[in-house]
Amino acid sequence: MSTTRRVYKIKKTKKKRRKRLWLLLVPLLVLGLGASTYAATLYMKAQNVFNDSYDPVEASAKRGAAIDPLEDNFSILFIGIDDSKDRDLKGNSRSDALMLATFNKDQKSIKLLSIPRDSYVYVPAKGVTTKINAAHAAGGPKATMDTVEELLDVPVDYYVRMNFNAFIDVVDSLDGIEVDVPYEMYEIDSHDKKNAIHLEEGLQTVNGEEALAFARTRKKDSDIQRGERQQEVLKAIIAKATSAGSLTKYTDVMEAVGDNMTTNLQFSQMKGFIKYVTTDKGLNLETIKLEGQDSTINGTYYYQLNETSLANTKLLLQSHLNLGSDESNQTEAVQSQIQE
Repeated sequence: MSTTRRVYKIKKTKKKRRKRLWLLLVPLLVLGLGASTYAATLYMKAQNVFNDSYDPVEASAKRGAAIDPLEDNFSILFIGIDDSKDRDLKGNSRSDALMLATFNKDQKSIKLLSIPRDSYVYVPAKGVTTKINAAHAAGGPKATMDTVEELLDVPVDYYVRMNFNAFIDVVDSLDGIEVDVPYEMYEIDSHDKKNAIHLEEGLQTVNGEEALAFARTRKKDSDIQRGERQQEVLKAIIAKATSAGSLTKYTDVMEAVGDNMTTNLQFSQMKGFIKYVTTDKGLNLETIKLEGQDSTINGTYYYQLNETSLANTKLLLQSHLNLGSDESNQTEAVQSQIQE
C-alpha cells in the first residue's frame, strides 16, 4: 500500500472515530443539559416553596448567639396538625404529632425523639400543666417550641409545621412508602370515614391515606407505639425521597408541601441538611422514645412521663448538641434505656 493511501486511510479511520465519539457525546450532553435544567427548575421550585412557607419566630432563649445550620449543631421540631376543611377549626388546632430532631455536624448524625401528644407537661403559654398538644392551640409553633424546651432543657432552633394534607400528598408523590404493619387494622381516612382504610399485617407498600392511618392509629396499643410508627413513617419517607429513583418526583413532592407547610427555616439554611443525607457512610439516624404510663387526673387521660427516662433523654440530647457534658461521658447503659 502506498504512503498516500495509508495516510488517507488513517485520516478516514480517525474521522469515523470522531464521528462515533460525537454520536456518544451528543446524547450525554443532551442528558446532562436536561439534568442541569431540571436541577435548576428544582432549585427555583424549592426556593419559591420555602419563601412562601417562611414564618419566623423569636429565637430560642437558650441560645446565647445566633446559629448557622451549615456550621453548628441544631434542632428542628416537626409539628403535625390536622386543620383540614373537614375539621372546620377556628384558630390554631392541637398538634397531633410532635417529633424533635437533633443534628450533630461532626458525627453526621440525627437523633429523632417522638413526644406522645398526651404527655402531661407544663405549658408556659397557658401557665398550667396539661397535655403537650394543647401548646399549639394556645400559641402555635412558638408556644409548642417553648413547651418542648421547658420539657427537655435543650434549645429548639427551628420548626416545620405540616398538616395531614401535605403528609398524604408527599407519600403519594413518592409512589408510596414501605412500612411494617404490626397487626390488621381498620381505620378512618382523612375525611373521618369510618373503616375506610384496611391494612393487613406485615411488610407492605402503602399510599398516603394508608400511611396516615398507620401513623395515627392507637386502638390496640399506646401513644408510645404510635410515636414509633410515626418515626418509622418519617424514616421511610426520607429513605424513599433520597433514593436515586425519586429524583424525578421532587417537583411533585414540593408542590404537595408548598401549600401545607410553615417553617422558620430560610431556603439558604436548608443547605445545612445536604451533608446529613448525602454522606458516604449513609444517613445515621437513631430513634428515641420517652417511657411513661397511662394516667387519669381529674377524669382526664394523660400520658405520665417516667422521670428517669425523661432525665436520660435530656442528657442524651444535650450531649448530642454538645451542650454541657461531652457525649463520650454518657454511658452505654443510659443510651440503651432510651433508644430502640
